[in-house]
Amino acid sequence: MKKYKIHPATTSFYYSTLTITSWLPIVYFTIIIDSLKYCQDNKGLSLLGYVIMPTHMHLITSNSESTNLSHIMRDFKNFTSKKIRDQLTNDNRKAFLDVFARAAERYPKQQYKVWQDEFHPVGLISEKWFTEKLNYMHYNPVRKGFVESPEHWKYSSAKNWYHDDDSIIKIDEELVF
Repeated sequence: MKKYKIHPATTSFYYSTLTITSWLPIVYFTIIIDSLKYCQDNKGLSLLGYVIMPTHMHLITSNSESTNLSHIMRDFKNFTSKKIRDQLTNDNRKAFLDVFARAAERYPKQQYKVWQDEFHPVGLISEKWFTEKLNYMHYNPVRKGFVESPEHWKYSSAKNWYHDDDSIIKIDEELVF
């Protein structure tokens, strides 16, 4: 039984975590950003917050009523998996490809498994919870020792929120509670 479920009648905001298989550090951030932009422009995804780390990412999202967050995330993971796999091949990162190939062995239709199953959507039902999750993810690179301040991590919405800087990707602040 799945622990995480989408409940559109309860909330339209979700905090999600997507994790690379075996927590391998993949640093192809541009592939992820470009795919998020595509999902915003073409799939009905509203991005309210994000942080992309080498081994995982956190998102706060919403989506239009005519779309399904599970379908958006499925398509996002499929597309980025292919792009990451292609980049790993180009970069001759055979050890990573071997791990992803072994992870895909129990999935007959997959050759490589870049992302772990699920995306763990947690419904955000209050402004307080939204703020807690936003701060948690913005401080993730600080806790890991990558930067001293959240807005110094390039692939985070901290710059969007603290400095009104949409240079990496635009977020939809106006949708928040």
